[in-house]
Amino acid sequence: MAAFKLTIRHGPKVSREDHESLDAAVAALREHARRIRSQGNLSEVKMLRTYEPGDRVNARLEISTGGLMRRRDAGLDVMGDGAMVPFRGGVRRTPIEASTEKSPFELVEEALR
Repeated sequence: MAAFKLTIRHGPKVSREDHESLDAAVAALREHARRIRSQGNLSEVKMLRTYEPGDRVNARLEISTGGLMRRRDAGLDVMGDGAMVPFRGGVRRTPIEASTEKSPFELVEEALR
């Protein structure tokens, strides 16, 4: 059983990958985020109101650790305008405050250590 699970939710598709180390999981997270961002921005959507690309989540990438009781989750949302918003928590997601010194990937890695 792998120590870290990466879940990729992009549009209607959900895929999961197992990784033996946090470094490998973060490297995969970085590569998937790069690939998703390279596909371009989302357009605005008008329903009851107008949703700008920055308001829409293009993909959610989440790394989780082991068991039920001591499980830790962190990841990032790739927004429709290409911005990346790191978060911690699974059911109750809390945004991780952006840092000028650290990348979103480093913030996710720190949240899981």
